[in-house]
Amino acid sequence: MSTVELVAAVLGIVAVWLTVRQNIWGWPIGLVMVVLYVWIFYDVKLYSDMLLQCVYAVLQLYGWWQWLRGGQQHQGREVTSLGGAPIAGGLAVGAVGSLVLGYLMGTHTDAALPWLDAALTAFSLVAQFWMAQKRLQCWALWFVLDVIYVGLFYHKGLYPTAVLYAVFVGLAAYGWLDWRRALAGTR
Repeated sequence: MSTVELVAAVLGIVAVWLTVRQNIWGWPIGLVMVVLYVWIFYDVKLYSDMLLQCVYAVLQLYGWWQWLRGGQQHQGREVTSLGGAPIAGGLAVGAVGSLVLGYLMGTHTDAALPWLDAALTAFSLVAQFWMAQKRLQCWALWFVLDVIYVGLFYHKGLYPTAVLYAVFVGLAAYGWLDWRRALAGTR
């Protein structure tokens, strides 16, 4: 366990908590967290996760902008729900991304667990994009991914990060409930 990992984990909890509460400050705090995790994942040879953090940095900026200026009136996003076709399309993109990235990482790097890491990476990008768009379904996908991530990080000896993702499991469940209430107008 490093100090950098501990700081990144704490920032992650704060960022996701703020995002669940639809607080705009979750995005800049999340940006600092993902920059720290670029280094952490490089150090333990989880290259797909390292690349994911680089993309997350861009998506943090995108989400920040969407929540401030996105939507039809350019006054920020409201929580919405995806229909069946967009959900299937997003999951198909995640599956294709998993196969392509898994193959690349498995054949061209010394990545640890290249196929699992690639699948988690590809589907996390889908979840993060849905989150930036304030789509309710992001939380269901995050829940599943975070459960798997707990095991991966425990296996790699990243114990503070495993605990962080266990907290993320709970926050994803809470996010689902809170955003459902917001969508129904009862929040």
